[in-house]
Amino acid sequence: MEISARNVFNGKVKKLVTGIVSTEVTLEIAPDLEITAIISKASAERLGMAEGKSAYALFKASDVLIGVD
Repeated sequence: MEISARNVFNGKVKKLVTGIVSTEVTLEIAPDLEITAIISKASAERLGMAEGKSAYALFKASDVLIGVD
C-alpha cells in the first residue's frame, strides 16, 4: 500500500460499535493511547474489521482541525 499521508499509526482494533449505517472503530496505537474513527458499515465489512485485527489510522493535515476557547 502506498499513500500520500505521512501520519500513519499502526494499531490493533480494540473496539467496534456497529450501527445501521456506520461503524465506530477504536484502535489502540500504544499502551493507553487510542484513536477512534467512524467509517461506513460497508467499509468496515469490506475491510474485515474485527477486534484484535491490525489496522492503520491515517491522517492528512488538510483533514485535521484544531480549535481553542
